[in-house]
Amino acid sequence: MNNQLEKMKQKQECERRKRIAEEKHKEWVQKKREEERRERERKLSKEMAEKATRELEKMQLQEKAEVKYKEWLKKKRAEEAEKKKKEKEKEKEREAELQEKKARAEKIFKEWLHNARNKPRPVLNGYGFPRGKSAGLYFYYTYVVT
Repeated sequence: MNNQLEKMKQKQECERRKRIAEEKHKEWVQKKREEERRERERKLSKEMAEKATRELEKMQLQEKAEVKYKEWLKKKRAEEAEKKKKEKEKEKEREAELQEKKARAEKIFKEWLHNARNKPRPVLNGYGFPRGKSAGLYFYYTYVVT
């Protein structure tokens, strides 16, 4: 009986230890799962923060690019306007030069016309010869045979 009592005590002790071990194992598993859950949440929040940071940087870069593009476009338009203005000025200068040339040519033509009217006219009785006489060119028609 003593032996049996001892075996029973040992068995109870063994079962108690087993229960304690199972409880500790359950606690450990629960703690482990909780830690894993926290770790996942931490990683997720870290990833979300990094993603948000990347998005923010991307937006800032886009804003900078947009500002630079607007500045470039403004500068380009100003340059084009300046170029058109210079081209118009050159065109006006060319037109003014043409007008001046035309006016000068007309003035010279009128002077020539005025002077041409006042010039003495050559004698017309020459029939193609200077002063009516032949000047070194002899054709057989020039001699009159009598």
